[in-house]
Amino acid sequence: MLSLCGDQALRELSSPGKSGSFFYLTSNDQYMIKTMKKAEVKIFLKMLRAYYNHVRSFENTLVTKFFGLHCVKLAGANQKKVRFVIMGNLFCSDHFIHRRFDLKGSSLGRTTDKPQTEIDEYTILKDLDLNFIFRLQKHWYQEFQRQVDKDCDFLEQENIMDYSLLVGVHFRDKRVIMTEGSFDSDSSRGSSPHLSPHLSRGDTDPNRLSKIKLGSNMPTKAELTIRKSDCEPQLIGEPTGELYDVILYFGIIDILQDYDISKKLEHAYKSFQYDPTSISAVDPKQYSRRFKDFVYKAFQEDKVDI
Repeated sequence: MLSLCGDQALRELSSPGKSGSFFYLTSNDQYMIKTMKKAEVKIFLKMLRAYYNHVRSFENTLVTKFFGLHCVKLAGANQKKVRFVIMGNLFCSDHFIHRRFDLKGSSLGRTTDKPQTEIDEYTILKDLDLNFIFRLQKHWYQEFQRQVDKDCDFLEQENIMDYSLLVGVHFRDKRVIMTEGSFDSDSSRGSSPHLSPHLSRGDTDPNRLSKIKLGSNMPTKAELTIRKSDCEPQLIGEPTGELYDVILYFGIIDILQDYDISKKLEHAYKSFQYDPTSISAVDPKQYSRRFKDFVYKAFQEDKVDI
């Protein structure tokens, strides 16, 4: 309540998705507000008991942390209702997020629409833009696999699909050479007027220093990959052996889309034009299987773990 209703104003953010939702961030970066469609509210209420039980059972769950669902009726002639959800900000961090990826495990349309020269630390990159394999320590990789399995089982049981693994990468090196070119992490410190959800402000308040846990503040290695220039899109590129020390933040977002009639029609329509395995709109069972197959290639066990 203090975060949302204090003296500090909420910050409106630009939306990276196609949902048309508005996003707001509290001044302390802890919570995000997202406006919702009526259909999303219905799905959330329907799955609420199962969601609550899942979050209570698995403290390391990677699914979005929801804290409240509200509806406000605006004053005026049309009496419009605004529905919104309050959720945790995945990138509430004392580390600046240099790269962020939205990963589904599908390939059709899964690249950013920005030209290479305009990609920056606020760009939401997608599956075919991913140019790293993240190598987790053995303990964390096993925990990661266990939790992703549990979370995907839960979402599949609730008939949910089209979710993503949102990954934020902080490079510990002062200067990091990306495939896009030279990138100086020092120059990108501080807040920006075009912050995107989910985000970090990059400040170093000692009170905000957080402990290491699954999906938050995780030191690991990122191995640079290169895709072959074949006709077939490669979801995961070939490892180069070039390693970077990074800190990762990640979680499963957009968990309020069920496999309804519109998604079934989208699947049928696109299947005539494209490889059915490459499109996002597939049934929850297939979606879960493909999602796990992909993230277990993007995240791997560090075999040289000490």
